[in-house]
Order: sequence, then C-alpha cells, then structure tokens
Amino acid sequence: MTATEPTRTRERRQRVQAAETSMAVLKALGHLGGRAGLSLIATQIDESPAKVHRYLVSLMEGGLVGQDATTQQYFLGLETLLLGLAAMRQADPIRLAEASLIRLREELEVTCFVAVMGNKGPTIVRFEEPGLPVTVNVRVGSVLSMLWSATGQVLLATLDENAVRALAQTELEAATPEQRALLDARDPIGALQQSVLAAGCAVVRDTNLRGISAVSAPIYNYADRPCAVLTALGATGGFDPSPDGRVAQAVRREAQAISRLLGKT
Repeated sequence: MTATEPTRTRERRQRVQAAETSMAVLKALGHLGGRAGLSLIATQIDESPAKVHRYLVSLMEGGLVGQDATTQQYFLGLETLLLGLAAMRQADPIRLAEASLIRLREELEVTCFVAVMGNKGPTIVRFEEPGLPVTVNVRVGSVLSMLWSATGQVLLATLDENAVRALAQTELEAATPEQRALLDARDPIGALQQSVLAAGCAVVRDTNLRGISAVSAPIYNYADRPCAVLTALGATGGFDPSPDGRVAQAVRREAQAISRLLGKT
C-alpha cells in the first residue's frame, strides 16, 4: 500500500459524506414545503446551523437552492425544479404499480390489475394472477363498465368529467331494473360518487361479473389528479369486498404507495 492510498480513501469518503449531507439538505427543504429558514433546516437533519449554511452556499452556487433577500429563507432553486419536472415526466403509473400488484397477488392470493381511463371507458393495462387464478373473462385491453365495475366507479367518482359522466349516464339509461335497484333512486350517479369518495375505494359484489367481487382504489399523480386505478378481485364466496375489510385496506395502502412514487404529497 502506498502512502497516498489512505489519503485517497479518506478523500473519497469525505466526498461521499458531502454528497449525502447535500442530499439531506435538499430533502429537508422538500419536506418543509420547499422553503424554510436555516435553523429549521438544521433541526430537520440534526446538524449544526454553521455546517448546514456551508452546504446551502454550495447548493446556491449550483442553482439548486435560492435565498429570499427579504426573509433570508432558503427555497428550492430552478435547477431543482427542472430535475423534479424531468422526474415527473418519466413517472409511469403502470411501471411503478408493478411491485404493488405482485405484493397484492402474493399477500391476498387474488387477481389484481391496473386500469386507466380510455376513449371507450376504464381499460385494463396491467394484470397479475395468483397461482390458482379466478377464471374471469377480462384481460389486458378489456374495457370495464363505469357503473357496475369497482374500477369504473372509482374513475367516475374521482375524475367527474363530462365524458366520464356521459358514459355512466348511457349505462344508467340501459340498466335493468335489477341494476337500478343497486343505486340511489334520487341521485344514482351523485350518490355513488359520494360513497366512493367517502370510503376511499369502490367495492362491488356480483354486479359486473356474476360470482366475482372487487375492490378498487384511485392512484394519483404529482398534480393530485387521478391517473389510474388499482383493483383486486376474487370469487365472491372467499373474497371480502367490504370497505373496511382486509382486501380494501391492502388495496388502498398500495394505491397510496404508488401515488407517493408518482409525486403525490
């Protein structure tokens, strides 16, 4: 070992530590709403104000942080914003949902999928089945009902756009007396939307497919806009579709996890 090797190792370690501290400062600013004073940032990462100030100066020189001349507070700079925008443009709910789909499949042993709003209605774009799948006639590319599927109900409640309501209204007009009996006679669509929003998920039993129950929850992006739906389904006899049941809790939890990966705060 040469005399310079310990020095190089020490310098490399110092550079790594400096990078870690810089990232901690940026993350602290983000957690504090993007703007905060020196003392608060230092408290957030449990470092001395003097040390944090040195890193803030370096980050300001790189355009990652700025400082308000009036309040002396630090804020996320233009370069940080550009990095965030680039990351958000690459955020793909279908790709990011893959781990959640696998966890749901393994934990609950149910069929699960991700769907998005397509031109013709809710459309399945990613599908996972357990080892002994429930036989259903839906696959990737299948278009689901707005009113009678849990997936459609979530999109109807969270998007509430004219085109979405028009699809639901068309289904309502074609509904059988048996189907209509499942809805509020005074305000079929409005009451359905309110119940889904209140529960944070939609649950159905034998409405879209006989013998099949399902639970769906919305996935939101960084703009707090619903961009996809996570759904779990199974045979009605062994599947609890109640809003407070084990399946619903797991689906909501995973939908929230995907939403966080997409930038929802």
